[in-house]
Amino acid sequence: MAAAALAFQPVPVVMADPVGKPVAELLRDLRVMYERTESASDAYNTTAGKLERQRKRTKKAERALTSLRSALAGSRREAGRLARQQYRRGDIALPPVVQLLLTRDTRDAMDGMRVLTRAAGRQALTVQRLVAGEKRQRHLTAVARKALAGQQRLADRKKKQRDTVRSRLKQVERTLASLSPEQLTRLRGLETAQQAGAQRSLMSAHGLSGSKVRRRPSSAGAEAVSFALRQIGKPYRFGAQGPKAYDCSGLTHKAWQKAGRSIPRTSQGQWKGLRHVPMNRLRPGDLVVYYKSASHVAMYAGRGKVVHAPRPGSDVKLSPVGAVPHVRGAVRPDAGARSLLHYRLPKPLR
Repeated sequence: MAAAALAFQPVPVVMADPVGKPVAELLRDLRVMYERTESASDAYNTTAGKLERQRKRTKKAERALTSLRSALAGSRREAGRLARQQYRRGDIALPPVVQLLLTRDTRDAMDGMRVLTRAAGRQALTVQRLVAGEKRQRHLTAVARKALAGQQRLADRKKKQRDTVRSRLKQVERTLASLSPEQLTRLRGLETAQQAGAQRSLMSAHGLSGSKVRRRPSSAGAEAVSFALRQIGKPYRFGAQGPKAYDCSGLTHKAWQKAGRSIPRTSQGQWKGLRHVPMNRLRPGDLVVYYKSASHVAMYAGRGKVVHAPRPGSDVKLSPVGAVPHVRGAVRPDAGARSLLHYRLPKPLR
């Protein structure tokens, strides 16, 4: 929840007047805004998942309540039928013991007592079911009301988080629109140079270079990488998980889902819920997580490259693992799965 809390702290407008700022400062400010936007997007996705689960609980409670109401109506009809039968037979006129004393044929009396005993048993059982059913109905009514209230609270939270993301996206758009062509050129040039330096450092430190894949993926990992690579060129859209657009964790979640593995929906959930692996033991299919807030995630494809949905305004692409600053670490969705004996690099990596 720390990242979610971070996502909703008041954000100062750090680039209201970018003219005259050093390019390095412009780039740093943009990266801060991108990270905060993705943190807000992650919070939105987390709430969306909770809302979907809450809707299922609400529907389940409503179905149980509907079923119980039908059963209660049946029990009430049965109770009424027994009461009418008892009244018509005059069962309430004399107690069974008195009837036994007055009858001339004790066998008839005993048979009558057995009938009355069975009828009394049915009546008692019906009343018992009726009382228990009404108690259960009160409980389920309270559960259904609570579930519905929880659903509404989550829907309200989701709307606020969506508005926060949209506001921050507009802030980024305004900032970029305010830059001159010369500023944009210098900005991209500095970004490229910094990415190249970060990539060299990562490749050297973790042994990710080479013409071959140092560690082969599992069968599921190879399938996840293949799916992710086929999404290259599709646009980034916050909250999206295909098939026409993706956000960063939507891409990794869907790729592993296609490979038959269920992983958390958000980058923060993936960082917290999956087994961590050292960067120098990366294999294709592993997820590389960025920033202290774990607000961005990419899929390692091999040879020092990741496939990811980088940020708003961009498309899914194959990038150096150091293209996004501040690598936090890596996680493995298929921990324990055996590596393939043979693996051929996908075409974009050859």
